Amino acid sequence: MLLDRLFNSGLRLVQLLLLVLVSQVFLSSSVFAATVKDVRVWRAPDHTRVVLDLSSPTSHKIMQLANPDRIVIDINNASLKADLNSLELPDSPVSRVRSAVKGKHDLRVVLDVNSKVKPRSFLLKANKQLGDRLVVDLYDKKKTSQVVKHIDDNKKRDIVIAIDAGHGGEDPGASGPNRLREKHVVLAIAKELNYLLKKEKGYKPVMIRTGDYYVGLKTRRGLARKAQADLMVSIHADAFSDPRAHGTSVYALSRRGATSAMAQALADDANNSDLVGGVSLSDKDDVLAGVLADLSMGASLDISTQLGKGVIGEMGKISRLHSRKVELANFSVLRSADVPSILVETGFISNPGEEKKLKTKAYQRKMSRAIYNGIVKHFSNSPPQDTYLAWKKRQRDKTINYVVTRGDTLSGIAKRYQVSVNSIRRENDLASSVIKVGQRIVIPSS
Repeated sequence: MLLDRLFNSGLRLVQLLLLVLVSQVFLSSSVFAATVKDVRVWRAPDHTRVVLDLSSPTSHKIMQLANPDRIVIDINNASLKADLNSLELPDSPVSRVRSAVKGKHDLRVVLDVNSKVKPRSFLLKANKQLGDRLVVDLYDKKKTSQVVKHIDDNKKRDIVIAIDAGHGGEDPGASGPNRLREKHVVLAIAKELNYLLKKEKGYKPVMIRTGDYYVGLKTRRGLARKAQADLMVSIHADAFSDPRAHGTSVYALSRRGATSAMAQALADDANNSDLVGGVSLSDKDDVLAGVLADLSMGASLDISTQLGKGVIGEMGKISRLHSRKVELANFSVLRSADVPSILVETGFISNPGEEKKLKTKAYQRKMSRAIYNGIVKHFSNSPPQDTYLAWKKRQRDKTINYVVTRGDTLSGIAKRYQVSVNSIRRENDLASSVIKVGQRIVIPSS
């Protein structure tokens, strides 16, 4: 009996020791619940974004301190594995990033800044492309001016085209078989389109994204509205699970459902960009129902569809079309009541053949030219009333083609139509006032 008791007591002691040992191992492994695996910095025109890749979800606090100016980020139960010394800080207010252990188990990351900024931070949950992230946005402190609607007294304003290159920054968009990134291709096409429109009298292009950084979908619409755009064209080069999918297409916003399964799939992918690019999940788009109920939406969608048809026609001259009609789907970036908007798919980057073409400068220029031609042809025929192109069209519509008959003189014709002889000569590039029977001349508007 005594031996049995000693044995049982020893056994319980061993079990207790094992339990303590396992608990210590477990506690030591769970002290640092999250690891900061990498840190990236992106520069946008109005803010700097710092992204910390996390191994798992955690919580944090952020503080702004002065003398010297710095942003302090305390991350609970976390450790650092990223190399901060090799971190690139391109043209940003962040002069240095350093770290320290806070308490026993927390991580403190300090951003030394050399100008006044307004910080904002939020956590993003893991998705298909990226893991958990802590995003810190440092907004530049600049004086903001109120946007006032400006009407040109002469009614000869430029037509404003907002050019939106999809994705950007840490949202690369789709990738081709040879790792060609959508964000780079569409930015190149957007810049070329911007160049073409700048050269065309009567147009004012506005780039939504000018570099490799992410702009939220709601913000893209807001920037187009702030520019008082007559059109926003969002440029993409998406992917599909089947690499055989091919062709270019144009989309407008659907007030109901998508017109095809492909349209729905592409819209779903595009609408998830905020989750990848890094937008606070609290920035919910709760205005869609109101937008779609807006009376101006009907007219905006009609213009979008008509303009989209013209762009499709031009793209069909240089590429295979995925669809010959304007497809409809609920793309978030197109949800503007007062800005006609289209989304152009310049090809499937997941298709090896189309990826190869999209990579070349020559094809990018051809695609830009096709989009440009579609836009210009539409507005040449249907310009907004207070624009230079509308004024030019009115002048063109007022002109009269006259065939000279026996007995006509230039002065007599000028008197009949109440215009000057010199204006007729200038309009027809006449060296003198001599005219001949059967000659066609243009009578300018009075």
